[in-house]
Amino acid sequence: MIYIYNDFGGTHTSAIAAAYHLNLIKASNKTLTKEEILSIPFFNKLSKKDAGKIIFHGKDEENHPVYTIGIRYSRLIVPSLFNFSLILAERSQLEEKIIFSSTSPTVPLAMTLGGFLSRELGLDFLGVPLLVKGAQQCYSHIFQLVDQTKQIAKEKTKEQIIVIENKKFQA
Repeated sequence: MIYIYNDFGGTHTSAIAAAYHLNLIKASNKTLTKEEILSIPFFNKLSKKDAGKIIFHGKDEENHPVYTIGIRYSRLIVPSLFNFSLILAERSQLEEKIIFSSTSPTVPLAMTLGGFLSRELGLDFLGVPLLVKGAQQCYSHIFQLVDQTKQIAKEKTKEQIIVIENKKFQA
């Protein structure tokens, strides 16, 4: 099984999802601290030029690789990857199930603004505090999304490639 979490930039909610999936951060009743958030691999580290790159984060407890990808404004990246995966599956070059899971529905306004200020304008002194606040607002939704993604991935189905759009979480 291959997991690929995706969002706009590939550096905020998808990075948190990958970190949680890999047990680098744990679900608990306490809010993630600024230090925990900023220590997440790739969190707020990628730029526009990284868009479309599939970034490996590690292997989970079941030895499944976990990746992220930033799709930016292109709604065609995931469908293109889906279709390419189908070609590989048809040609017997693909032996694993691939799960694409969008983390975009978890993004709060603070994270959108923080990401724009930090990644687009280079104003980290304004953007990073908003990103931390946004991450603290949405981390529990991201954890739910990852748990749901893992559950869907384990369901018995004939489909080898699964795209999970996910639904907007209520604040």
